[in-house]
Amino acid sequence: MTRFWSLAVLALIAGICIPTQAGINSQLNDWTRSPVLAATISFTVGTLVLIIYAVILRLPLPSLSTLTGQPWWIWTGGALGAFFVATSIYLVPRLGATTMLAWFLAGQFGASILLDHFGWLGFSQQPISLTRIVGVLLIAAGAMLVRIA
Repeated sequence: MTRFWSLAVLALIAGICIPTQAGINSQLNDWTRSPVLAATISFTVGTLVLIIYAVILRLPLPSLSTLTGQPWWIWTGGALGAFFVATSIYLVPRLGATTMLAWFLAGQFGASILLDHFGWLGFSQQPISLTRIVGVLLIAAGAMLVRIA
């Protein structure tokens, strides 16, 4: 159980980073006057931090020969991340952090139900249930309530 709580705290800290990053990147957008340029700067800094971290840990690179055996879609994660960051930069000053994140969560839960149900992208299969659907609908309703308030 201790491991669960350690992981839960790590998830909470990562969750705190999302609206904080959106606010920081929104300020960067004000300076650059472009959500795409602000996202590019953000990703460049993030890439440098990850390179330094990998060098410090002396993480070995995978061999180039294994490259051809990988599915094409494993390269799309960075593009999805870039879309997410650029979109959050655009949305946060227009919707506010709470409304933006509420809709992000509704989208994440909706996609997660499908990913779990079909076992896509390596997720363990967990069938769609009425309870899960109601949970996602409640999250979407919560997103509407956050916007109305």
